[in-house]
Amino acid sequence: MALGPRLDLRQSQSLVMTPQLQQAIKLLALSNLEIEAFIVEEVERNPLLEAERDAPEDRFDTEDTADDGAAPDDDLDGGSGPPDPSTTDHLLRQDEGPGADSPLDADYTNDLFHHDSAADGGPGLDGRLGLDGPTSSSSFDDDGPDFDSFAATGLSLQDHLLAQAGAALSGHAYLLAAHIIAQIDEAGYLVTPLVDIALQLGVPLPECEAALATIQSFDPTGVGARSLAECIALQAREADRLDPAMARLLDNLDLLALGRIAQLKRICAVDDEDMADMIREVRGYDPKPGLRFGAEPVQSITPDIFVVARGAGWAVEINSASLPRLLINRSYYAELRQAGCDDPSSRAWLNECLTSANWLVKTLDQRQRTILKVASEIVRQQDGFFRQGVSQLKPLTLRQIADVIGMHESTVSRVTSNKYLACARGVFELKYFFTSGIAAADGGDAISAEAVKTEIRALIGAEDPKAILSDDTLVDLLKARGFDLARRTVAKYREAMGIGSSVQRRRQKAIRG
Repeated sequence: MALGPRLDLRQSQSLVMTPQLQQAIKLLALSNLEIEAFIVEEVERNPLLEAERDAPEDRFDTEDTADDGAAPDDDLDGGSGPPDPSTTDHLLRQDEGPGADSPLDADYTNDLFHHDSAADGGPGLDGRLGLDGPTSSSSFDDDGPDFDSFAATGLSLQDHLLAQAGAALSGHAYLLAAHIIAQIDEAGYLVTPLVDIALQLGVPLPECEAALATIQSFDPTGVGARSLAECIALQAREADRLDPAMARLLDNLDLLALGRIAQLKRICAVDDEDMADMIREVRGYDPKPGLRFGAEPVQSITPDIFVVARGAGWAVEINSASLPRLLINRSYYAELRQAGCDDPSSRAWLNECLTSANWLVKTLDQRQRTILKVASEIVRQQDGFFRQGVSQLKPLTLRQIADVIGMHESTVSRVTSNKYLACARGVFELKYFFTSGIAAADGGDAISAEAVKTEIRALIGAEDPKAILSDDTLVDLLKARGFDLARRTVAKYREAMGIGSSVQRRRQKAIRG
């Protein structure tokens, strides 16, 4: 066969993801708060985009409410009909560019973005709070003040200790104490051996010990300890309760953890009553005294979806409190186009901004509809949970939801990531409703693993301290309640919930008793 160049014609197919489709996939997996930050960035980048917050509207419109757990809009019906061509899942399956989108100049207020309380609209609270105006605080916007911003950052443990060291020490002694304080963790323990500190600074070990003794006299009592026993000993000494018996008990805390009360009584030379008092006193001390300083404020979860009972069914809606209404300023576009009509580069940039704005508005629209469709089907599938609690939680998989609503399983996975649902029973991550199944003892429908864990937790919580339930006993009790589980499965669920074995629970209850 002769070797030489030749020209071949071949035909092939490949899937190319445009930047706009990649953006749609990215937005689908983001939570509402992350979407809000993304919108702020896009508004700053694209001059044609505007973000507004309108007056509040009724969250749940009776005419949009379905009785069978479906979402308000007809296109959110989780039936077996053909998939909605406007969903993001459908956009991912077709190869159409952003140029095919028609201009989106409709008012989306009534269809997409709803507000959730009276605080979502109207004038701010600046006048009632005696503020000069909206510029008096960076945390204020049209919705009024952000009260979470009023929570002051707590004083850190290091700052608290340095302030005390500055009042008690000076010069070289203060510098040494400051270096030691820097080695104390947030719980109040010295994490670096004192010998290493002495070698690192080139100072005698007795001088480091003296500095540490001074730090251990600071507030909170027990700070600067190198072990749990020393931390409790410092607190017992402060309370004038560090007698020889207590000192021997603290030297043998490992025996106390193992529940060897009889051995501890012999070591401490005390009777049952004194030992019980000593154990009760030890339990009253703070094992991590530093945690009371510099604690981060509790971050509440902002739900992405609201579910409330309405008639015989459920009303499902996106929480739009954190989502501004995104609009395209077409009058500004017309002005810019007229001003730069002679410059091809300006017109190309302006058209690119318009195309990007159209696609973003449409993508956010499809994101809302897709989330509502998935959430509505989850509510329909888990109707028993919303009515009766976790005991009625059914086994559910992503594929089951995907098959019903006509989407791909990966799309459902993205929708349920980082999304939280608020209902009368609390706030739950959407992933919570997807659990594996356990065969029922009577041969009926499978039971959710989460329901089994709830039963195990309830049985252990109600057990008699004098009759601790073993895993075998739990198996029998669960089988009587309709749960057919093996002993190793019960042990696995118990350990996953952080519940100790029967031996460990017996020791813990003996110590508490």
